[in-house]
Amino acid sequence: MGQRIDVKNLNIYYSDFLAVEDVNLGIEPNKVTAFIGPSGCGKSTVLRTLDRMHEIIPGAHVKGSVLLEGRDLYAKDVDPVEVRRDVGMVFQRANPFPTMSIRDNVLAGVRLNNRKIAKSDADDLVEWALRGANLWNEVKDRLNNPGIGLSGGQQQRLCIARAVAVHPQVLLMDEPCSALDPISTLAVEDLINELKNDYTIVIVTHNMQQAARIADFTAFFNLKAVGEPGHLMYFADTTTMFNNPQNEEAERYISGRFG
Repeated sequence: MGQRIDVKNLNIYYSDFLAVEDVNLGIEPNKVTAFIGPSGCGKSTVLRTLDRMHEIIPGAHVKGSVLLEGRDLYAKDVDPVEVRRDVGMVFQRANPFPTMSIRDNVLAGVRLNNRKIAKSDADDLVEWALRGANLWNEVKDRLNNPGIGLSGGQQQRLCIARAVAVHPQVLLMDEPCSALDPISTLAVEDLINELKNDYTIVIVTHNMQQAARIADFTAFFNLKAVGEPGHLMYFADTTTMFNNPQNEEAERYISGRFG
């Protein structure tokens, strides 16, 4: 089952530069929460703090806390690698490992975590993850072919299969459909709707229709001016956000009168 995330007084830095200021946000388990807002306002940066990917960048650090079911992911004794086991990430550009087969791509995260796995168990896991990513029927006869040989939409679903194979609690998705055609986009959106039964999902999207279609809750980020830190300006259930937002900037952004 998905787990709840509570972001408290989160300030995100690149060296001395404050990129995002004072985010407070509760992300409900087994729901889809969308991050929307103009480019450069910190949506992807906030997303990357939820699995400690942000600090991979030299000098990048945070102040504040991110609690996964009450456990602070930034506590001193927490191993970032373990965090990324519980919180999976799917990136904007599908990134299957080019030298690996479809099968090995699915198992990559499991092997990275040094889990020894018997061949029969591996076969079961590959089928389970590919079924979960709604890809099994398309690739079951060519599991040993390179993952890079799939279409863009299939590659993105392969990356989702790779993310779910390690059994995370949370799935983060950074504009997972921005490089996909409309049919592949709908396939991934349908999949996200199914996956929220098992995971907490947070998605960054520039596509307002997509947020309206798939998100249960929506967070609107903005920045006062270029060079100023981004901040969470408004958070609401998606119906309120798109039909009756109680925030003028959010309303302008959603209706396209922004900027």
